[in-house]
Amino acid sequence: MVRTALLFTAEILCALLALLGVALVYLPAALIVGGVLGVLALERRQAAPPPATRKEVAR
Repeated sequence: MVRTALLFTAEILCALLALLGVALVYLPAALIVGGVLGVLALERRQAAPPPATRKEVAR
């Protein structure tokens, strides 16, 4: 669980730094790339399987 959270954080940080680099060169391109990355993130989130629910054990 912690490893997944660290990898997710590293992925977001890398994407933001890349977006910042593009923004330093040409701001409109950074806005377009940011929009595309946002759409990809939403598509990825919707394509993921729903989290499994825990079943309680009867005692």
